[in-house]
Amino acid sequence: MKNTRIVFVEKAECTSCQLCADELPDVFRMDEDDLAEVHHIDGAEEEEIQDSIDSCPGECIHWKDE
Repeated sequence: MKNTRIVFVEKAECTSCQLCADELPDVFRMDEDDLAEVHHIDGAEEEEIQDSIDSCPGECIHWKDE
């Protein structure tokens, strides 16, 4: 699957809750500082990624148009 938008994490806003990594481990993971990061932009459908964006308590996950 190829998404039309790119998802990214604004690490300065991340609360290290791990919700995104738990919900979509094929897209998100926690880095060495325990902050969320995107490791595979096409690891899930855009609708699933949007659900993670909507449920993020730190509001740190965003779309960037290609």
